[in-house]
Amino acid sequence: MSDQINSLEDLQAAVSGDAAEGAVVSEAPAREPVRDELGRSYATGKRKDAVARVWIRPGSGKVTVNGKEMEKYFARPVLQMVLRQPFDVAGVAGEFDVIATVKGGGLSGQAGAVKHGISKALQLYEPSLRPALKAAGFLTRDSRVVERKKYGKRKARRSFQFSKR
Repeated sequence: MSDQINSLEDLQAAVSGDAAEGAVVSEAPAREPVRDELGRSYATGKRKDAVARVWIRPGSGKVTVNGKEMEKYFARPVLQMVLRQPFDVAGVAGEFDVIATVKGGGLSGQAGAVKHGISKALQLYEPSLRPALKAAGFLTRDSRVVERKKYGKRKARRSFQFSKR
């Protein structure tokens, strides 16, 4: 128990960092890439009611969603832009092929789920990309979901129309 602080000088030395000669400074362990035997990284992305299973591997930038090209599955340019955001932020546009299967929700929720899955898979494949993706907020699951309908209400919060007579 030689690590005890008995005086004010010991406390000041401990705070400044030059106190203990034998103290071990623990650094955060470096993250290791997580890849399967085929050289792919897998992640699950979620948004609203949509769940996407995403595999990424080095390639030419081809994105396949439920067996279709990204342009066919997500016809709106805004949804295609959402899928490209993680690559643009990480600076690896056109370097990875993406294969995604997505279920549930609508097209907007599915695009968000695939984006979340791509971001998580990218940081697993190359841990050095994590700070950029984390700063952009792409690794955080957007927890907003539709509020449930309550009894005695027409919708979640909307009441029935009041009638005086």
